[in-house]
Amino acid sequence: MAARNLFNPIFIFVVLLIGAAVYFFGFADPNAGKEERPQNPVPVRIQTAQISEFRDVIEALGTAQANESIVVTAQAQDVVMAVHFDDGDVVKAGELLVELDSREEKARVQELKFRLAEANRQYQRLVDLRRQNAASQQQLETQDVAVKNIIAELEVAETLLAQKRIVAPFGGRLGIRHVSVGSLVSPGEQITTLDDVTPIKLDFNVPELYFASLSLGQAVAARSGAYPGEEFRGEIRSIDSRVDPLTRSILVRAIIPNDDNKLRPGMLLRVNLLRSVDKTMILPEKAIVPINDQSFVYVIDENNVAQQTPVTLGRRKPGIVEVIDGVKPGDNIVTEGMVRLRDGVAVTVRED
Repeated sequence: MAARNLFNPIFIFVVLLIGAAVYFFGFADPNAGKEERPQNPVPVRIQTAQISEFRDVIEALGTAQANESIVVTAQAQDVVMAVHFDDGDVVKAGELLVELDSREEKARVQELKFRLAEANRQYQRLVDLRRQNAASQQQLETQDVAVKNIIAELEVAETLLAQKRIVAPFGGRLGIRHVSVGSLVSPGEQITTLDDVTPIKLDFNVPELYFASLSLGQAVAARSGAYPGEEFRGEIRSIDSRVDPLTRSILVRAIIPNDDNKLRPGMLLRVNLLRSVDKTMILPEKAIVPINDQSFVYVIDENNVAQQTPVTLGRRKPGIVEVIDGVKPGDNIVTEGMVRLRDGVAVTVRED
């Protein structure tokens, strides 16, 4: 009875299971039964490495300034008698803009001219009498002083008269008119603005890190949101003598021709300052594979096998990067399809 229980089906199944395990894990070849399944080539896109032009550009924001700019004001308090301009007029230097009431000043000038003429006649008469010893030297000197006093008074009167005529000190474009005939203006009160915008000045700040790259005459390109796609070119005219200790930047002023008067004072411009132009190896940024602290690219050899190659990177710009070492001109570099790539994996180049 005991022997019959020993060879029941459960016992036999356990023995067979143990025997199979001993065979497969102890005696069987671990590679037996495995089939080599070759990996399909990975589809990729490539780009041939070549030496290209790398334009190192400094970007900044700048503000347009007029070449010359003033607020036209009165120097004396009086009533406006005539206005000789309209909003936005282009005027020349010395052109009359506004006349104030100057009747009193004109009368004063006329009076002093009569007095001066009379004083000069008296002086000439004393000179003649002095030659005849009929007048003293003191009388002659006294009259000479009187003539000079009248001349000085006349100069003051003519200056006051000139203040009643407001003229353009330089040529340019006028702004909005703020006075009318009959208005009472006071010293310092704004009449209009005058801007010379040919050329235009462009002020912008550059970080002190790039100070050594700045030079007079350096090319500048600017863009305005008011004119999409249009570029305004100029050059650096001056560099400030100090670095701002708060922002650690230096003020740079460029001059941009503005013959078409498109740029106006106060406009915000995006500035591109060409730092240098170098011939170097450039690759798309998406071709770079960062692993830990190193950067790699996949170079495709003549057998269409990807070789993981370490590279040394330099300067960067949006979308591109400079490669200093690790790649030579003519190498085929993978730019798309790196997700499934490993070192030594075969690839197929996609042409679409």
